[in-house]
Parts: sequence; structure tokens; C-alpha cells
Amino acid sequence: MRNAELIKILYECAAECNKCAGACLDEQDVKVMVKSIRLDFICATTCTATAQALSVNSEDVKGLIYFCWEICKKCANECAKHEVQHCNDCAEACKKCAEACGKYEPW
Repeated sequence: MRNAELIKILYECAAECNKCAGACLDEQDVKVMVKSIRLDFICATTCTATAQALSVNSEDVKGLIYFCWEICKKCANECAKHEVQHCNDCAEACKKCAEACGKYEPW
């Protein structure tokens, strides 16, 4: 399947973002984590939607992939500001996903 690696990376990023959001909610000072939590949810949703569109060979994914690239970079930057492991893991997954989206070449 074309784009199989990108689809895999998108789903992995979505999973890390969901895990991070949940862990952020358990942090002592949740207010400090609000921006990360919001970006985690948006990033996870975007990555999942992008993977699903690619999975059915949609021809209309270019804009979605661009948005995914943007939101992954934002999420990575925000999570990198926090010194907890779940945010570090999320930041790495988002960086990897942004890189993969940036290399996307349509059919």
C-alpha cells in the first residue's frame, strides 16, 4: 500500500498524543499543561483523520497533510517545554510525524 509508512507514523503519533493528554491531566499543576492538552487532542484527531484519508486512497489529502504537518510541529514545540517523560515522548513522535508529512508526495 502506498503511504503505508506514513499511515503507521500518523497512528503512532495519535496514540502518543492521546497518552500525553491523559498523563497531563494527572499532573499536579494541570493549568500549566492546558495548552499541551489542547494541542495533543487536536494533533491526535488530525493524525487519525489524515491516516484514514490516506488509507482509502483519497485524492484530497494535500491540505490535510499540510495542516497535520503544522499541528504536529506546534504540538512538538509545546510538549518540549515540559520536563516530564510523556511530553518528551509526545514531542518526539510529533517531530517524526511532521517530518514524514513534510516528505509526502502525492500520487
